[in-house]
Amino acid sequence: MSRILVIVLSLFCANSYAQNVIKGIVLEQSTQTPIPYATVYAPEIETGTVTDEKGEFTLELSKGTHKLIFSYIGFQTQSLNISVPTDNYISIELLKSAMEMEEVIISTPFHKLQSDNVMKVEQKKIKDLKASGALTLAEGITTIAGVESVSTGNSIGKPVIRGLSSNRVLVYTQGVRLENQQYGDEHGLGINDAGIESVEVIKGPASLLYGSDALGGVLYLNPERFAGMDQSATDASINYFSNTKGYNTNAGYKTSSNGFKFLFRGSLTEHSDYETADYRVTNTRYREQDFKAGLGYQASKFKTELRYNINSSKLGLTEGIGIQSTDRTPLQPYQQIDNHIFSSKSTVFFDDSSLDITLGYIYNNRKEFEDHDHSHDAGDDDDDDHDHDHDDEHDDFDDHDDEHEDELEHLDAALNMKLATFNYDIKYNLPTLGKFETIVGVQGMHQTNANYGEEILIPDATTNDFGVLATSHVHFETIDIQLGARYDFRSIAIENNTDKTFNSFNGALGFKTDIFKNFTTRLNFATGFRAPNLAELASDGSHEGTNRYEIGDINLTNEQNFQIDLALEYKNEHIELFANAFYNKVNDYIFLNPNGDFINDDPVFLYEQENASLYGGEFGLHLHPHPIHWLHLESSFETVTGQLDNDDYLPLIPANSLTNTLRVEFDTKAIKQINAFTTLRSTFAQNNVNTFETTSEAYNLLSVGIGGTFNVFNNDMNVSVSATNLLNTKYIHHLSRLKTDGILNMGRNVNVGVTYTL
Repeated sequence: MSRILVIVLSLFCANSYAQNVIKGIVLEQSTQTPIPYATVYAPEIETGTVTDEKGEFTLELSKGTHKLIFSYIGFQTQSLNISVPTDNYISIELLKSAMEMEEVIISTPFHKLQSDNVMKVEQKKIKDLKASGALTLAEGITTIAGVESVSTGNSIGKPVIRGLSSNRVLVYTQGVRLENQQYGDEHGLGINDAGIESVEVIKGPASLLYGSDALGGVLYLNPERFAGMDQSATDASINYFSNTKGYNTNAGYKTSSNGFKFLFRGSLTEHSDYETADYRVTNTRYREQDFKAGLGYQASKFKTELRYNINSSKLGLTEGIGIQSTDRTPLQPYQQIDNHIFSSKSTVFFDDSSLDITLGYIYNNRKEFEDHDHSHDAGDDDDDDHDHDHDDEHDDFDDHDDEHEDELEHLDAALNMKLATFNYDIKYNLPTLGKFETIVGVQGMHQTNANYGEEILIPDATTNDFGVLATSHVHFETIDIQLGARYDFRSIAIENNTDKTFNSFNGALGFKTDIFKNFTTRLNFATGFRAPNLAELASDGSHEGTNRYEIGDINLTNEQNFQIDLALEYKNEHIELFANAFYNKVNDYIFLNPNGDFINDDPVFLYEQENASLYGGEFGLHLHPHPIHWLHLESSFETVTGQLDNDDYLPLIPANSLTNTLRVEFDTKAIKQINAFTTLRSTFAQNNVNTFETTSEAYNLLSVGIGGTFNVFNNDMNVSVSATNLLNTKYIHHLSRLKTDGILNMGRNVNVGVTYTL
């Protein structure tokens, strides 16, 4: 029997590692001349090659169906599905284009180029977001049209997609659903941009793909790739920010050999209180430490990767303008957050199908320390002396950081919540049947919330989710159709309260077609849902971060929405025009409303439900004039309006804005990848506000930047300099949670960054 087993395993291994050679050529469409050094890449199995001087390539692939991506700078990226083995000689023709090369979209199920995708998905490289001078990932994503951020100073920001935020926007990182007590306005992402390659944004309901909480959209963070086969790389970077006297550093190493892959990256970030034209905003300082590691293995029929991320941060919570200092250790009140993310992604390849298995475990420990835990009153001699040091001379920046940090380590947290989440996502990619690509899958989550502090805002509870889905992409000669359906069930067992269950059926239908040459239309219809979260169902206490007493309603029901998206796009070699419009009807929208009472001097807010509507869109152009190939002119306008059925406006709806950018890109013999930009962002007044909001004035922000890559000791060194709010404009963003206190947003900031790659 053992001999038979050995023979069977040997045959299996031989079949698993059997490779088939494919050959082809990449040509320029208009002249039929070969394109040397073009990239040929198979994203599913993460392998590829480049064409030789004659434009020809040879690639080894296992038996089955593979997607190949062909790309080269200055040409439109193309994709091709091939069945292996094949004796056909592949000939691909690329069309010249001044626009950026396309990447494969990961957040949608069929992993297509955006030009082939039925859904409209925005994708941005993290390096491009950082080049704009953003301090954080949450700030960087606001450069994407239709995306904003609810912010508390610089350290806390949560995404807003077309007016919807909090639990209505789902965040994915390392391929798993991020759970970090995201129901709160002052609860940020808890993710550092180090070790993240790109961000993708799905605008609109994505419950078909992701279940509850994707009612408003998805922010999908793609981790950095492993090193190529038998390659290794090391890099380190440092960025300095003049406004906060702050910095962030990160260093990473990755290598690949014999099918095994390994990487790690560590980063440290520290900022003092940010400065406006008139003052520093006390206790907006913060410190963040981040470490990421990954281990992968790949064979011809199987690939797997394990990733781990620990993010630890101390975030100051400002209570107004007070001590003027550039110390970096937070004062009270502050949050201390530890977020652990474990993820496992595996794919088994069959001859004409594949199975994807993704598992995740997220452990979030959120602590909040308040003034009454460690008094800063005049009666406390140590703290009184500490305060007088700053009051006597605001420009005295002598460090008390070590002493103050020792004091903070011995405090007991007023709020101490531990959230543990296990989630799974299993999808089977069925064999292609004629014009149909089909995926079926199951997703689920088991989550426990536990309190250990003296204050309890939301009770201990256990949540279980289960969902089943099916979706297909249908290819016709002139039109592509994507459709699907899904069923979800959620149960919440609340300690000392009523257990609750929620369920929902959802579906999506989309069309993509080229009306005429270079003109693409996408029309999508989708439903989404969101089950009430623990805070909305069962909160009963003072929420210190928001200075209000919140009372939940155990009888709340699902939010259910229906959205129509229309995307029009015209693109040729030198110009791109786009118009994206949407209408979103949300039934039983959950919102907070003050009832006029006070408890413990905090106003009482109740969770209520009413139908709501949101509508608007994003419109813009990208001009690359001929023959000035190094010049780019980009302009975009975004607008959203949100109202309840009683005609009250929804809270936290972004103001309309217009962004204009002039950008240049070119290479020289001494410096390659030179890029420079000037951006003027005009934000209009927001007068359509909720009854307990105030209006916001219009303002303009000017930003500039320049960067390039030098060869230093035979390695690349990238240097960039940028300035945001160059004119030191005084303004208050409508989605700033410091707006109620009249506190200005950050003034002028100069960022200098250096990255060295070995």
